[in-house]
Amino acid sequence: MKFDIHHIAKLANISLKKDEKDKLEKQLEDTLDYISNLNKVNTEKTSPTDHVTGLLNVVREDSVYPSLSQEEALKNTKEVKKGFFKVKGILKNE
Repeated sequence: MKFDIHHIAKLANISLKKDEKDKLEKQLEDTLDYISNLNKVNTEKTSPTDHVTGLLNVVREDSVYPSLSQEEALKNTKEVKKGFFKVKGILKNE
């Protein structure tokens, strides 16, 4: 199985050297080959299990608690823009 490691690295927003790309490509190929062995397992007599505990939708109720006002939350920040925290960007446009 062949992969476009350059494309995957770009999607993950990481830069890789040539030797790193070669190594990762081999590791990804080995990992997916190993996982593909699951297709060879005979599951004919195994009943489907989508949730082993039998519990469904176990969540807490939403609760409203007192919190800071927008003004209080923003009072110690360096920069505010249109009522929100302003921070430096972390993603590059390529």
